[in-house]
Amino acid sequence: MTENAVEAQGLVKRYGPFTAVDGIGFAVREGECFGFLGPNGAGKSTTIKMISCLSPVSWGTLRVAGLDPRTDARRIKSQLGVVPQEDNLDEDLPVRKNLEVYARYYGLSKAVADTRIDDALALFQLTEKAASKIGDLSGGMKRRLVIARSLVSEPRILVLDEPTTGLDPQARHNVWQKLRLLKARGVTMILTTHYMDEAAHLCDRLVIMHRGTILTEGNPHALIGQHAGNEVLELRMEPEERAPLLGELGAIAGVTVEEVEDLVYVYGAGQRARDLALGISDPGRAFLRPGNLEDVFLRLTGRGLLD
Repeated sequence: MTENAVEAQGLVKRYGPFTAVDGIGFAVREGECFGFLGPNGAGKSTTIKMISCLSPVSWGTLRVAGLDPRTDARRIKSQLGVVPQEDNLDEDLPVRKNLEVYARYYGLSKAVADTRIDDALALFQLTEKAASKIGDLSGGMKRRLVIARSLVSEPRILVLDEPTTGLDPQARHNVWQKLRLLKARGVTMILTTHYMDEAAHLCDRLVIMHRGTILTEGNPHALIGQHAGNEVLELRMEPEERAPLLGELGAIAGVTVEEVEDLVYVYGAGQRARDLALGISDPGRAFLRPGNLEDVFLRLTGRGLLD
């Protein structure tokens, strides 16, 4: 049986009368990438803070690397690599010096630190930038450097809190490539992200959180099949034109219709949806596309804006 890197049961976090995390349970297996998805305020970052020993557990059980954050925070932190949402690099130090200072926190000898820093810079294609100022790096390079820094201690668990927020698509895909390589090397990763395609690309399993609870858990592709189906039909028509179609589609067993202002999503219609899209032959009015993780996310958490 695969050992779990992180386990939680009945995990609760309260700030005064407000409950940010409300009795959740999950297990992160060794060597997998496990994701936390959810809208703002869902409890993702709070959960990450408890795992990282940055915020105490209010109630329940949490084990990180087999240890209790209440009593073994220092030992847990020695086994974690943390990539925060914001770049917290020291602007006064060049690239390599940032990593050297980080290595000192873990008591690494100069010889060991130099080797690990060389490896981390090479992995993220930053070797030529070793003497550069932080201010001279692009946004993508800074994010790669923050991840490279987290690897200097050779962490057992890598915590990634929205690692590609604000990056352009090319830089984001570059970071994904490096993270997939780390996972192939056996690094356990815990990821929070607002990018559904990022979660689908990287996560072996994930949970979707909402208002401090877990709504669902599983493999991304299995969740798509369960909650959205292999194909989704989008209809953009005037109400009088789409009404008879929706009446027909809604009568098919297993079909779900969701109307969002001028756009209608039809789930589970199968061949009838394909025939309808082909017959209309106008993707601006009837568009058949593969189901995706965003469909799952929005169906479970809602499409309205949350405070």
